[in-house]
Amino acid sequence: MRHMILPLMLVAVAACQPGAGPLTDEDVAALQDLGQAYVRGFSANDAGAVAAVYAERATEMPPNMPARDGVDAIRAAYASYFDAGAETVAFTMTAAEIDGIGGLAFDHGTWSWTGREGAGTEPVTQTGKYLAIARQQADGSWRYTAMIWNSDTSLPEPE
Repeated sequence: MRHMILPLMLVAVAACQPGAGPLTDEDVAALQDLGQAYVRGFSANDAGAVAAVYAERATEMPPNMPARDGVDAIRAAYASYFDAGAETVAFTMTAAEIDGIGGLAFDHGTWSWTGREGAGTEPVTQTGKYLAIARQQADGSWRYTAMIWNSDTSLPEPE
């Protein structure tokens, strides 16, 4: 019985640590703002603004391509995309749920984008879903540490 006292005490101490509780209303608002900052940066074709919502060691997992590891790789991928003539007409992200505990949170929902994927192309509309993981930073701000999204459109059938 005595050998169980130390582990139980450690669990009790850990449970009482600050930041181990559920997200506050302020946390949820900050995470909603983080999503809207992503939308604003993407809509403005601003790779730096998009990258600013990510933590330094974040991973982004876009559909049908390799993961982007680190904020510099994320910034470079968006810069390349925007430099190729991508243009946003309208973009929204709608959170279905934002939840978490302590300094870790998730946000999942849907997105809709209308725009041109390259210079001279006709506008198209795409819809899909996303899952974002965020961590609270040392300064109290929230940044995405992982993001994955995909389209509602099926891939074309092989010929």
